[in-house]
Amino acid sequence: MIRKRIKNILSSVSRNNYKTLNTIEISKKRLIHNFNYIQKKNPEFGLIPVLKANAYGHGLMQVGEILNGVKCDFIAVDGYFEAAKLLGITKHRLLVLGYILPDNYPLLDTKRCSYVIQDVDSLRSIALTNKPVNVHLEINTGMNRLGINPKDITQYLNTIKKYPNLHLEGVMSHLADADNEFDDSFTIKQVEIFDRSVEIIKNMGFTPKYIHIAQSAGSTKAKSRYANSIRLGIALYGINPLDKKDRKFEELEPLLPVLALKSTIVKTEKLEVGDRVSYNGIYQAESPKKIATLPLGYYEGVPRRLSNSGSFISLGGKELPILGRVCMNHTIIDIDNYPRLKVGDRVIVVSKNSEDVNSISNLSKIDGLFSYSLMTGLSESTRRIITD
Repeated sequence: MIRKRIKNILSSVSRNNYKTLNTIEISKKRLIHNFNYIQKKNPEFGLIPVLKANAYGHGLMQVGEILNGVKCDFIAVDGYFEAAKLLGITKHRLLVLGYILPDNYPLLDTKRCSYVIQDVDSLRSIALTNKPVNVHLEINTGMNRLGINPKDITQYLNTIKKYPNLHLEGVMSHLADADNEFDDSFTIKQVEIFDRSVEIIKNMGFTPKYIHIAQSAGSTKAKSRYANSIRLGIALYGINPLDKKDRKFEELEPLLPVLALKSTIVKTEKLEVGDRVSYNGIYQAESPKKIATLPLGYYEGVPRRLSNSGSFISLGGKELPILGRVCMNHTIIDIDNYPRLKVGDRVIVVSKNSEDVNSISNLSKIDGLFSYSLMTGLSESTRRIITD
């Protein structure tokens, strides 16, 4: 047993010391800045940081560790598999937002985890575990994705009353159009439905502690009479979800991007006139040119649609255009303006400087890429490290 433990420790140390070609740097200082900024803007609300989808691509474990430095009642995830990973990392309680198969209910941690239960049948099933369970009721106010219809609230609450091991800890909904830069009418309608639903819940004798409808964009627009918590998603990671045309855009502009992706040149080559690059030879040299190969491609999160593009890779704030097709694990770049670059030198693939062409926000604006999928598309196998 002792030998096995020593072997595991040595193996862990070896992995940590192994120098990877690609790294994702997560700024602790910036992430905490974003949390504190939104908290200051909403002092009467509790914040629920959302770490679903590998913390929006930033690293579930790394972000969970950083958030031990902030004051919040919950960290939210989508699935229980995420919650299980965080139980040994975070000091906070966990809110599981997504659907769970009823067969799995007996396996759940119910001491530190609360669960959004989407329907009456699931509510009965989790009650039959005979474990004390804190549940959050999701109300469908117009998203039509998950949650119960407001007309079924009474049936839901009567089911809770039948099972003393169930506790209605929270009520929530999800805004479908909070990032609409021109029209807030649908958001206003959803909030009205939500508030009427909360009134029904209160009139039936329930006093849920956590009432939340707004996410990052909605935090600037949703004016519920009862909400006291905000689910903080993409804003936590420093991305403004609102368009510049939105009247609330400036409110979220002080956010700071948290993530930087860096790679290492593994080969340089000199092209002659007529030489082609990568699959199908869609790039052909018109003059002698120096190129370099990076050991990451669309598997690691470089969008294939940026093949033969001027965007994505940079050095010192200047672009290193992508040449030819982006491969599964390799990308070829033009380094003709940087002839001193050599094998082992580092370049920036995704910049945390908002002004850089390859920042998440600019990749979204210039190349029409979706900021959420850009971040969540970063491979989980790429090492994440926490920086100051």
